[in-house]
Amino acid sequence: MSSAESHIDVPQAVAAGNLGFLDEQCVGEWVAQQRWFGGKASDVGRLSLLEALPLSEQPPLAIVLVEVRQPSGTHELYQLPLGFRPLEQGWSNGVICEAGGFTVYDALADPADTMTLARLAVGEEALASGTTRLSFHLVDEARGAAPLTQVRAVGAEQSNTSLVVDDRLIMKMFRRIEPGPNPELEMLRFLDGHGFPNIAPLVGWAEYESESISATLAIVQQFVAGGRDGWELALAELANGPAGFVQRLRELGAVIGRMHTALGSDAGDPDFSPEEPSGEALALLIASIDEEVEQVFADLPNRPELAPIAGRGGDVQDHLNLIARISSGGRSIRTHGDLHLGQTLLAPDDRWIVLDFEGEPARSLIERRHKRSPLRDVAGMLRSFAYAAAASELQQGVTPPERWEQEARDAFLAGYLSEADASLLPAGAEATRRLLTIFELEKAVYELRYELDHRPDWVPIPVAAIARLLEDPTV
Repeated sequence: MSSAESHIDVPQAVAAGNLGFLDEQCVGEWVAQQRWFGGKASDVGRLSLLEALPLSEQPPLAIVLVEVRQPSGTHELYQLPLGFRPLEQGWSNGVICEAGGFTVYDALADPADTMTLARLAVGEEALASGTTRLSFHLVDEARGAAPLTQVRAVGAEQSNTSLVVDDRLIMKMFRRIEPGPNPELEMLRFLDGHGFPNIAPLVGWAEYESESISATLAIVQQFVAGGRDGWELALAELANGPAGFVQRLRELGAVIGRMHTALGSDAGDPDFSPEEPSGEALALLIASIDEEVEQVFADLPNRPELAPIAGRGGDVQDHLNLIARISSGGRSIRTHGDLHLGQTLLAPDDRWIVLDFEGEPARSLIERRHKRSPLRDVAGMLRSFAYAAAASELQQGVTPPERWEQEARDAFLAGYLSEADASLLPAGAEATRRLLTIFELEKAVYELRYELDHRPDWVPIPVAAIARLLEDPTV
C-alpha cells in the first residue's frame, strides 16, 4: 500500500463518488473470475471504473459501473455494488481487494448491504451524485407494504444475482448492463398490464441514468413461496411418477399458448405489435444457422458418440434449406427468448409460473428485443424434455419409459395449440411443424457446440436430436 493510499479517507471518498483509489487491475481480475462475466478471463484487456453512485457513507456502499474492454476492441458494462469494511474486521466474503485500510468486496455478499439495497428498491426514491441518478420505481399495488427485515441469496449465481426478501419479494440485480430498458422489465410490465396471470407480479425496478447511459439495474417481483422449479420437478417425477408429469405438461403448454397470445394482442404498441415476417427474415435465419452448422461440423472431433452425424453437416444445411422453401406464414412477436423447464415454477396452487424474461444473456439487448416466431420458444421447451429424459439417466440412474419424451412433446403441443392465437402461427398443422423443425435444429446445433465445449458426457443428447430431425421422412 502506498503512502498516499494509506491516508485516504475511504468513507468520505465513497460518499463523494470518488473511487480513484481502487486498483482497476485488481478489480478486473476479480470480475474476470465471476460466473456472470460474459467473456473469458483472457478477454479482459482493460477495466475502467466509469461511474460511482454512493448509497451509504456508514458503512460505505456504492453502485459502480465498470467497463471491460477486450483485446478485440469490443467492450461491455457491468454493475458492481461495492461494500467497504475496515481491515481489522476481517471480512472474507466476496473480497475483491484492499485499499486505504479497508477490505473492498462485492456488496451482494453482505446481508447488511443487500438489505440496504432492498430497502432502497421498495422505497420509491431517487439518489443523485453529480451527473448520475439512481431512481427506484414502484407499481401502485406495492406502495405502503410492511418494512423489510430479512434477505438471502438465491442458489448459485449465474448471469445475475437474485435475493429473496422476507420470503415475499425477490430482487434480481442485473450484472451486465446495456443502454435501454431491460427486456425482462418490458415483458413483465406488458404482461401485467394485459392481465396474464402466470408470472410473478412486478413490484418495482431500479433505473440508472447518467450523461453516458440509461439502463435498468434491477427488478423486484413478488416471491412465489413454495414454488417448485420446473426442471427439478421433472427429474423428481421422472423417478416417481412420469405419467403424472406428462399430464402437467398439457397445462404448461396451454400457459405458454396464452402467454404468446397476450404478447401478440396489442397492435397499438409498436414494441409489441405483431409483425408479418418477410421472406428475407427467414433467409437470414437459415443463413445464420448454416454458418453455425458449418463451424460446428468443421471442428467435430473423431468420437464414437458423434458417429450418427459425423460428416453430415452438408445434410443438415440441405435439410434446413428444403424446409425453408416450403415453410412460411405466422407472425413475429416479442417472445420469452430462453424458454425451458428451468424457467418455470409450479406454484403451491398448481399454477405454472413463467420466469426470467430477459432472454439469452449472451445475446445483446437489441437482439433480445427483436420480434421472432413464437415457435422458437416452443422449440426451446421441447428440447428441454429431451434433456430431462437424459438427465434422469445420467444423474439419477432412472430410465424414463420408452415413449416418455414423445408423450411429453405431444402433451405440451396439444395444450399450446389449444390456446395460442392461430394467426401467430403458420397456416395448418404441417406448416407449423416444419417451421418448428427449423427452430429445433437450430437449438440442437447450438447445444452440440455447448456440450462439446463444456459437458462432453452430454454430447449424445443433441446428437440424437440432430439425427432424428435429419431422418424425418415427412419433410
